[in-house]
Amino acid sequence: MINQSLAALRGYSQSHVATRPEASSAAGSPSPMARSIGSFAEALSSNESVAMQAMTGGADPHALVEALAQTELAVETAVTLRNKVVEAYQEILRMPV
Repeated sequence: MINQSLAALRGYSQSHVATRPEASSAAGSPSPMARSIGSFAEALSSNESVAMQAMTGGADPHALVEALAQTELAVETAVTLRNKVVEAYQEILRMPV
């Protein structure tokens, strides 16, 4: 009985190491989600600066329309992603335990 318990504990400790996040991924390149959030924020800030330039007369109307279309696409993508995450969470909550 003790041998089985020790074997189970040893198996758990070995699998626990395998599921731990690696230090290289935390310190090295960012995750795809972090990159997409960063590009979303970057797109919004650059398009906001184009809109401010258009208000002061520094940008042409075509650049403003293009910036607004890019912003609309970025926001729609973020909302769609949020909806998918909420759907997945609700599906997990509906699972029987």
